[in-house]
Amino acid sequence: MAHLGSRRRRALALPAGLALTVSLGFLPTGTATAATAAGSVPAAAVATDGPKLSYVVNTRGGRSTATSVKKAIGEAGGTIVTSYDQIGVIVATSQNPEFARTVRKVRGVDSAGATRTAPMAAKSTTDIGAPQVLSAEEVAAATAKADRTAGQDPLEPLQWDLPAIKADKAHEKTLGSRNVTVAVIDTGVDDTHPDIAPNFDRAASVNCVGGKPDTTEGAWRPGTGESPHGTHVAGEIAAAKNGIGVTGVAPGVKVSGIKVSTPAGFFYTEAVVCGFVWAAEHGVDVTNNSYYTDPWYFNCKNDPDQKALVEAISRATRYAEKKGAVNVAAAGNENYDLASASITDPTSPNDTTPGDRVIDPSECLDIPTQLPGVVTVASTGAKGLKSSFSNYGLGVVDIAAPGGDSTRYQTPAPPAVSGLILGPLPGGNYGYMAGTSMASPHVAGVAALLKSTHPHASPAAIKALLSIQADDVACPAPYDIDGDGEVDAVCKGGKGYNSFYGAGLVDALAAVRG
Repeated sequence: MAHLGSRRRRALALPAGLALTVSLGFLPTGTATAATAAGSVPAAAVATDGPKLSYVVNTRGGRSTATSVKKAIGEAGGTIVTSYDQIGVIVATSQNPEFARTVRKVRGVDSAGATRTAPMAAKSTTDIGAPQVLSAEEVAAATAKADRTAGQDPLEPLQWDLPAIKADKAHEKTLGSRNVTVAVIDTGVDDTHPDIAPNFDRAASVNCVGGKPDTTEGAWRPGTGESPHGTHVAGEIAAAKNGIGVTGVAPGVKVSGIKVSTPAGFFYTEAVVCGFVWAAEHGVDVTNNSYYTDPWYFNCKNDPDQKALVEAISRATRYAEKKGAVNVAAAGNENYDLASASITDPTSPNDTTPGDRVIDPSECLDIPTQLPGVVTVASTGAKGLKSSFSNYGLGVVDIAAPGGDSTRYQTPAPPAVSGLILGPLPGGNYGYMAGTSMASPHVAGVAALLKSTHPHASPAAIKALLSIQADDVACPAPYDIDGDGEVDAVCKGGKGYNSFYGAGLVDALAAVRG
């Protein structure tokens, strides 16, 4: 079966294609035996004629060690952008081609690596293709079909995804708590959109693109010409039930925007680390992560640069969970079996010249998707089958949710007309997108409903409830989504847990029953 698109952001705009999530790479660490005294680097001339790259330096030994390492970074020709001493991660830039190799030898450094392969100036989400914007005529036609006596928002009849997870029934009981915030770590959120403005949490919003927080008013918004991905995701989670447009899965909770992608759409490690730390320290209950970290789709721990990237983001996700956040992430859109023995990755590094490389997905991780503790979400279409593009994997996928699919493959029941997911777009617009980027926010929304129902529950408890309450979905046999007579993917496992759907389809109604 032909793929519909790449996987940078994890959203797709089907018929046209599928959108993806971005992956970043960090550099390798040095050994203890090779370490020099803390606060010093090997005596040698420091070159400054290389391309300016961004680096993460992961330290051990507490704040006193971090102070010494910062001195060594300067001696190695580095400039510190910011330091997250809470998790022992320092963000720096340097034009010294030997910067990472030099700093790895410093005592107190666990690992260090470049977060990119191109000079600073790179794209990765899990959606597919460009959004399909609703015309005024389509909005009017849908509005005429809305059951306003039942409290439906005007475009809700087109949202087949809400009844698929029983969110419409859940809303009869509760819309969620104003004390719960979901952070959309993404391309930016247009908080001026009338469906997002009522629930937007400015205090928990920020721009982290440069690796450190920028709290300038509106810095969290996408710029002109930038991706609408984050705005769509935010609306799927918490579009207000206000008689306007669409309805979110949890339309009574708050949503914040943490912008981490460059104008070109790249999600680099320093920005992602900043995003998780910001969420951790600003009362966020759930983070949604519909992207992979650039420039590596898979980050291999036997590569010193990529190992450092995995370590930095691992520390950040653990810190966010320790502070009370449930981290939810999209599984990706290449129809990969993430539990297979090997995968050929033709896309990395995506900020310079990619080339085919065969990786072991148990050793080379899609981050943050495959990190321990992160809820990994596969996508389903309007017929309840695994979306044609969705990654899968026994022991990797935790749960499934609607992310859409080609309408030709999975046609929704009327009055819905598209197999894609409808949501807000910047500028007060609405449009369809698809991808695991769209599946993940459905789970984030249900996690927010669970937190609303169980306000004192720990992240571990919320994650357990997501799995326990999910509706079992058995493996299809065979899975021939495009009807060409060839099996497009093989599902393994039983009805209660399998490689396509994990613990099953997320259930919003169960989340609000108490």
